[in-house]
Order: sequence, then structure tokens, then C-alpha cells
Amino acid sequence: MRVYLDHNATTPLRAEARDAMIAAMDVVGNPSSVHSEGRAAKMLVERARAQVAQLVGCKTTQVIFTSSATEAAGLAVAQKGHHGGVFGALATEHDCLGVWSEVEIDLASGDLAGADLVAISAANSETGILGDAGRVIGSTAQYSTVCDITQLAGKMAVRYQAETPSYAILSAHKMGGPKGVGALINFTADDPEPVLRGGGQEMNRRSGTENVIGIAGFGAAAEASGRDVDAGRWEAVAELRNILEQTIATASEQTIFVGEDKPRLPNTTCMLTPGWKGETQVMQMDLAGFAVSAGSACSSGKVKASKVLQAMGYNDTDAASAIRVSLGLETTQEDVQRFAKAWAIKFEKHQMRAA
Repeated sequence: MRVYLDHNATTPLRAEARDAMIAAMDVVGNPSSVHSEGRAAKMLVERARAQVAQLVGCKTTQVIFTSSATEAAGLAVAQKGHHGGVFGALATEHDCLGVWSEVEIDLASGDLAGADLVAISAANSETGILGDAGRVIGSTAQYSTVCDITQLAGKMAVRYQAETPSYAILSAHKMGGPKGVGALINFTADDPEPVLRGGGQEMNRRSGTENVIGIAGFGAAAEASGRDVDAGRWEAVAELRNILEQTIATASEQTIFVGEDKPRLPNTTCMLTPGWKGETQVMQMDLAGFAVSAGSACSSGKVKASKVLQAMGYNDTDAASAIRVSLGLETTQEDVQRFAKAWAIKFEKHQMRAA
């Protein structure tokens, strides 16, 4: 039986989200229409908006539905002119934000390189390392921020510093919702200037008929994942993550668990075994019945070293020798132990070939 251990790439659809989506399929109206059918569809969208707002701790009017966190990132970056005009990102940022960077910033040294709008992740998707111990980085007098909470939301409580960011982005399918729907949270006093122009949906902030079915699933997933966070269910996942790392460490003294000495997401292990290519490990574990990845889902299909690990100081060889194992609420101790055993067998064969 296969074991899915790639939840940071995408999560299985929650029962709550599936039920909400099936119910939404019977609502025929366009949410922009004023008749009864249209109002019924609009009600589903607004209910989901309130559910997402509750999860991330914002006003309902601050939630703008998009097709993905990537689109949300693009919409946020397009507002850079309102914040000074120069957008910068850490070298460890996800490509959906990093690709827009005009200057590379280094918050550790305080060097913003002239950036006015800065992208900062609340949690890194590859390593699970939390930004400022899991708090969402807020805007300051020096700069405004776009905070990527995609991996954090639904796994940990979303906590803000004294100041909220200017924008936050997140995606439904990282918390048990459907693929193809995300949101931009706009904490600024001004409505963002739309990138997609047309009918003026989403209160003139993002045109295009809303994906009512996907949005309904997003809202249900947000509400359910918030309950799980409040109930402490991810603490048990963190224990499984620790068991996994301890078992792997027994089999391989060479393996490095990136960020193990730092606050991390409860479900994420980035394990680096020098000289053993991550892509090779992923393929071998796939054949053994386990789904893991060699980095973020957007880049894991590309044969190259992890830019995140390179930015953290690892050389090219080591940066290409890591895999990410990300657990979910349904992951069991048996799953973890089976994976560790299968990995150890493959590792032993790798050592024999390398000798």
C-alpha cells in the first residue's frame, strides 16, 4: 500500500471540503447576478470569505479570492508602486514571489538593498523553518511586506507581530481544500489595483467569475483546519516527525536534518544526505511505494540544486542531495517507520555502490 508523504506539495481533499463542493455544484446562479439564484451563489462565496478570514485573523472584506497563491502573489507585487516602487525578496522565497524580485534582500544583516515592498515567508516550504518563530512578519516604517502564509495556515495558528503585513497569500490545496483557488489578504487601507480587468468581480479587485465550487471547498477546508490547529492535532504530527528523524539518524550518521535546531513546521523534514542526489532518492522511494519530493512542488521536477539550500550556505552538491518529507494528519507511526526502513535499505545500497 502506498504512503503519501508530500503534504507540503498538496494535501488530500478533506471530507468537509468535498461535501461543500458537492453541495455548491447544485447552485446554478452566477454570484454577480442579483436574482435569487445569483444571491444563493453569492452567499456561498461570502460564507467562504468569512471562513478564510477567521482562519487568518482578518476582516472578511480583506479577503480577495484568486486562482492560486501564485496569482495572489502577482497581484500583491503589482501594488509595489503604492509602497515606493522597488520589490525585493529573500533568496529562500518561493518562486511565486522570488521571480518578481528586483533586489535580493538580507534581513539578517538588515540590508534591504533599497527595497520598499519585501516578500517574507512565514514558513519555508522546503525546510519548514519558521520566520520569526512562526509569526507573520509585519510591515514597518522601513518597508511594507508580502507575507507567504501558504504553508503555515492550517498547520499552526497565524500570529501577527505588532504590525500586520501589507499583504498575505495562501492557497486552499495546502490545507485540504481543492487545487486552483487561493486568496490575497489585503491589510492596507486601499483596494489593490486589479491585474485581471473585466467585469469587476471581487469588489473590483480581481475580475473574472468566481470559482464558486472551489471557493466553497476552500472555506470549508479553512474552517476545518482551524479546528484542528485549535485542538492541537499537529502536535502529534510533530512527534511522528521526530520519530522519523531519530530513526533515519540511526541508519545514517551522514544525514543532516536541515533546520532541526530551529522552530519548524510540525510536519516537515528536509533531510540532506551528501553525495546521494535528491532526485534519485525520490525515484527510489517512489518505486518502494512512498511519495516524497526533492523540494517545492513547483521546482521538484527540475533537475537542479535547491536554491533555498544554496542560499543557506550549502554547496551545489549538497544542495542537490536533499529530500523533503512532509507528513499529514492521517500519517501514522507505521507509515513513518515503514518509510524509514525502506529508506535505510536504499541508503545501504547507495553506500555499497559508492564504495
